[in-house]
Amino acid sequence: RKHKEYLFNCVATYYKDPLVLDHGKGQYLCDVEGNRYLDFLGGIVTISVGHANERVNSKIKDQIDRLQHASTLFPSEPIVALAEKMAQIAPGKLQKSYFTNSGSEANEVAVLTARMHTGIYDLLALRHGYSGHTQLAKSLTGLATWRKAGIVPFGIIHAPGPYCYRCPYGLSYPSCDLHCAKDVEEVIKTSTGGAVAGLLAETIQGLGGVVVPPPGYFKIVANIVRNYGGLFICDEVQTGFGRTGKRWFGIEHWEVEPDMMTCAKGMANGVPIGCTITRPEIADSYKGLTISTFGGNPVTSVAAKATIDLIEEDRLMDNAETAGKRFREGLDDLKEKHASIGDVRGMGLMVGVELVKDRKTKEPAGDLTNKVLERARANGLVIGKGGLYANVLRMSPPLNISAADIDEAVSILDKSLEEAANE
Repeated sequence: RKHKEYLFNCVATYYKDPLVLDHGKGQYLCDVEGNRYLDFLGGIVTISVGHANERVNSKIKDQIDRLQHASTLFPSEPIVALAEKMAQIAPGKLQKSYFTNSGSEANEVAVLTARMHTGIYDLLALRHGYSGHTQLAKSLTGLATWRKAGIVPFGIIHAPGPYCYRCPYGLSYPSCDLHCAKDVEEVIKTSTGGAVAGLLAETIQGLGGVVVPPPGYFKIVANIVRNYGGLFICDEVQTGFGRTGKRWFGIEHWEVEPDMMTCAKGMANGVPIGCTITRPEIADSYKGLTISTFGGNPVTSVAAKATIDLIEEDRLMDNAETAGKRFREGLDDLKEKHASIGDVRGMGLMVGVELVKDRKTKEPAGDLTNKVLERARANGLVIGKGGLYANVLRMSPPLNISAADIDEAVSILDKSLEEAANE
């Protein structure tokens, strides 16, 4: 009742009876009534190494007692150590970082920097993409539900997204010859001034429904954008830091070096952070002075460095690959059993299950998706949803999830799908 009374109505919650969380540990969450849930949402692709991880929290606590805050006007060891670490693990020649409080801000910094570096205003984004909640980030977003926010900045042009399951051209991969990627050039020729500052694109579209671009897509798109004067800006807010398995960042699976990259979410295991990292000559194009009161805060920087170190030390990107493969196999088995599952997709431990009323027509089953979420909660599993039609189950457990937890989640999903279908 107080949540409704004192918070904006736009602050949405899951479930008919909202889940009020009290504490979490490892892969589990507990509500105020003492019920325990296996967490396969992870704060929306944010809890990388488990709730209340002591190896991260102990360093946070030490830093709080030492120095809790200093704006970017005062350099500190934590912010420099984190920036150095980012330069070490980032792909290509990305070396200089700008730290903020969120992915929304990281994307804002990327767009501003690209426009200043190239001297061009027009910038491309993709349909079905999600870039954040600020005004500029909403203009980059390609989902109507998340764009209802008054005046939208000019200069953002959307190209068709690489949504193979619902191809906007009615084609099929690989016979399509990656038409969606090549069509980006036509968009530039017809919907811009003939040049672009860049393209900002999620490696995998998360809120858009875990849309995974086909192999070769980003190589073609990046080359087109660069040929028209722009930078390829890779949004790794959800896919970064081992989430997609084997590698640090999702874009590395497509064998493309971005000109700029944005990060947030899983970077600090839930502590608010954002990062824009790019090549030195691009970073140095940022005109004028800037300050961030909280960006690169000492406590936040320590949390991020500790999280990244833990992922590296325990090789959690390898576990994401192994556990993710087991998860996909389990979900593929469920697809054979449940006619409502139209598509299973994802990479590593970022997975989506699209629910439909009919596999031939692919009519979205949004109501069924809500029912599955409710039944999964009742059965002890927390998952999310997304997609333009809100019909995709989104799952992103901690990177140190075990095989037993994967099997339990698949079993609960099986039961929940059955129960939801019979309601």
